[in-house]
Amino acid sequence: MTSEEQSQGLNGMDLIIDGWFHERGELWPGQAMSLKVEEVLYHGRSDFQDVLVFKSANHGNVLVLDGVIQVTERDEFAYQEMMAHIPLFAHPKPEKVLVIGGGDGGILREIAKHPGVKEIFICEIDGDVIKYSKQFLPSLAKGFDDPRVTTKVMDGAKFMDENQASFDVIITDSSDPIGPASVLFETPFYSAMHKSLRDGGIVCTQGESMWLHLDLIEPLVSAISKFFTTVEYAYTSIPTYPSGQIGFIIAGKNCGSVKVPATVPTDEQLETMKYYSPDIHKASFVLPRFAEKAIFKKK
Repeated sequence: MTSEEQSQGLNGMDLIIDGWFHERGELWPGQAMSLKVEEVLYHGRSDFQDVLVFKSANHGNVLVLDGVIQVTERDEFAYQEMMAHIPLFAHPKPEKVLVIGGGDGGILREIAKHPGVKEIFICEIDGDVIKYSKQFLPSLAKGFDDPRVTTKVMDGAKFMDENQASFDVIITDSSDPIGPASVLFETPFYSAMHKSLRDGGIVCTQGESMWLHLDLIEPLVSAISKFFTTVEYAYTSIPTYPSGQIGFIIAGKNCGSVKVPATVPTDEQLETMKYYSPDIHKASFVLPRFAEKAIFKKK
C-alpha cells in the first residue's frame, strides 16, 4: 500500500471479493463476517470515513463504515430497540433526549415511539451517513421525519458542552473505538455526558462485545464509574455484529438501578417492537460468569 493510499484510509470496495463482502476488523483478529453482495448501491469517502452501501442476498441493504458493518435491514431492530428502549423505559419520565451518532436514524425511529418525549436532538458528525441512510435505508431513516427531531451535523461533545444539565436521556450510538468514533470512548466524553444530563438522567453507550472486548469494556466501565452513581452492562443478540452480540453500558446520574423498567410499553407500542419487552429488558443485564467477573470484578 502506498503512502497516498494509507492517507486516504480503507477502501470498502477492496473487501468485496468474488461477490462477497468480508468484514475483517482489526478489533476481532482471526475471524470474519461475510455477506453475499447483489449490488453495490453507493461507495465513497466522506470527510471522516469510507462509506459503503450494498444490497445483500439475504440481509437487505447493508451500511458499512470503514469496512465495518453498521446496519443490515434484516437484524438492525435487535440493536436499535434495545439501545433506545432500555434507557427510555428505565427513566420514569423522559422528555428531552439526545442521540450522539446514530446517523442511520434507527435510534430516532425507536425514540419516536415514546409519546411523552417532547424534544429529540441528534448530533451526527458525518452528514454523509445521514444522506445515504435516507436514500438507501428508509425504514431506519424515517426516524428523521418525526417533528420533534432536531438534527445537528457537528461534534457531539461540543454540543453537550453548550447544553449543560439539559437532557433526561443521552444515547451514544457509535461505531467502534477507531477512526472518528474513538473520541466517544475517552474519559472527557463521559464527563461531558454527565454534565449534559439532568439530575436523575440516564446515558446508554455502545459497549462492544463481551466475547471479544473485555479488555476494552472493563476500563470503559471503570472510567464511567468515576462520574455516574450507577453503571450497569446489558447486551443484545444480533447476528451480523462480531460474535453475534453487542453490549450497552448504561449509567445513571443520581438515580438507582436501570435493570428493572420504571414504565412498560403499552400494547400499541409492543406491536411496533420485534425484540424489546419488559422481560428481555431485565434479562439483558444477566451476564455469563466470565463476563460478570471481568467487567465488575465479581468473584
